[in-house]
Amino acid sequence: MPTKSAADVEDARIRTVYSDRRKNIPGTLYARTNPFSQCSSHEREEAMAALFRQEGLLSLAGLRILDVGCGRGETMRQLLEYGANPKLVSGIDLLEENINDARRLAPHIHAICGSACKLPFPDECFNLVIQFMLFTSVLDDGVKSLIAAELNRVLIPGGRILWYDFTFDNPKNPNVHGITKSEIKELFPEFEMRAKRITLAPPVGRIVAPISSALYYCLSRLPPLCTHLLCFLKKPGGTSGGVEELTS
Repeated sequence: MPTKSAADVEDARIRTVYSDRRKNIPGTLYARTNPFSQCSSHEREEAMAALFRQEGLLSLAGLRILDVGCGRGETMRQLLEYGANPKLVSGIDLLEENINDARRLAPHIHAICGSACKLPFPDECFNLVIQFMLFTSVLDDGVKSLIAAELNRVLIPGGRILWYDFTFDNPKNPNVHGITKSEIKELFPEFEMRAKRITLAPPVGRIVAPISSALYYCLSRLPPLCTHLLCFLKKPGGTSGGVEELTS
């Protein structure tokens, strides 16, 4: 009997991990009413909007957009507020329960269950690809490279990847692995990158946010206290591939 590929093994591991998380992690931890979730999501959207402006994307109208690892579709729904056409937005997630929720919450957006290792889309068919908190859930370096190649494949020349993920390992969670700026560049060596460090470290943010949202936002302006990167990665089609730090 043939052995499973590394991608199949990794997909199966991730399904098991997230199934266990649903059972064992209280829903209130990531609820919109949770003070840390509220502050960090507002902070991320503010940084994302600033990034759009700096890239000259005052509207997402007319862009074909793919959210890889779309979860329950929160980011896809948010992008509609930036002018994205729901008929041009697609999402894919490994977990069927996430896709069921995404379809229920936004039936007018195309959401499918599948693997990021083999995206069921033609070459060069999206202007913008979203990646929020996907790569840190993948432990196999070869599978990370395979997913990066798929994102590159479906992106048009000059298209962009919007990236948000954390950079440090969580000692309490062996099922995730932080991914640094240099590792992102290794995955997308020819891409131009803009990167900004955001999101107050969760152990700090979960203490501070319930006390004072103002204090949260002040501390989140200090890059050494932040644990995530928000990036725009631009596929070759014109400019060179350096890394530019964004200013707030």
